[in-house]
Amino acid sequence: MWKANSGAEPVLRWNLKSGSVRIVFENNSPLFPRTILFSLHDGLQDCSVLKKYILQFILAVFFILSLGCGQGSQESQSPRLVIAIDATFIPMSFLNDRGELDGFEVDLIKAVANSAGYDYELINVEWGGLFGGLITKKFDLVISSITILEERKNRMAFSIPYLQSGVAVLVRKDIQNVDNLEDLAEVKATVGAQINTTSYYFLQKYDGIKVKTYEKFGHAVIDLANKGNDAVVGDSVQVNYYFNKNKQLTQNTRFLGSRLTSEYYGIVLRKDDIELKQKIDAGLTALLKNGTVQKLHDKWNLGDFAGVPLPEQ
Repeated sequence: MWKANSGAEPVLRWNLKSGSVRIVFENNSPLFPRTILFSLHDGLQDCSVLKKYILQFILAVFFILSLGCGQGSQESQSPRLVIAIDATFIPMSFLNDRGELDGFEVDLIKAVANSAGYDYELINVEWGGLFGGLITKKFDLVISSITILEERKNRMAFSIPYLQSGVAVLVRKDIQNVDNLEDLAEVKATVGAQINTTSYYFLQKYDGIKVKTYEKFGHAVIDLANKGNDAVVGDSVQVNYYFNKNKQLTQNTRFLGSRLTSEYYGIVLRKDDIELKQKIDAGLTALLKNGTVQKLHDKWNLGDFAGVPLPEQ
């Protein structure tokens, strides 16, 4: 009697003298029955050549069945999502000192994926490549402080909202007699904004303002600190973060009111990924209800410049 075990559940037992071979599956694989019995009739012990070929055949069958079981095991693993994020939105998403993705949205999307039952891979993608990469299926989800807009819904789908934010303005203190954006337009101020964001489009309705565009919002802030522009418009969370972290900004700039708009951020998906959206929404709803999103809001000190929406009932 000889016994072989590949470690993949099926166990092979044979006895060439009695002419019987038994392959036993220790699991309940849906691909194969629990037991397969091969009967080799008496007399094989008298034919050593035939025994050799029969043995080779049995081992080949055993190997194929083992591969089948392994494949079934892999198929039972959690599906994997590729998630894109622009790591330039401190404190929402950024690269920390170890070169790792970090921030409120990084923590959030990990929790959402886990809650929805998915494995995931996070990749850093520049803002300009997020929507195109999603539509061409380079990745499955996008999260990067993206405002839910009706015009965007024509091309993409959004999860339920996970954060309420808005547009905020920092203006240099040496710019006198300016209390609102209309005043900035009146003095023909130069205002910085990240291109193709809601802040950028928000400025378009003020004809007198000279809009100076930047690929990254942080560059606009640096320019403001160095008097390269008169004001900046951006996401309220980001504006507040840079104001508190940069001494030059804290000393030499001021907020122009508070949040000038109210916007909701959502996770972005392809419109035809209906089942994925349902699972992401369910996972996010659970995190809103159990307080996880609020805890992450507090962890990253988002303060009054961003609010956690109430979960949908």
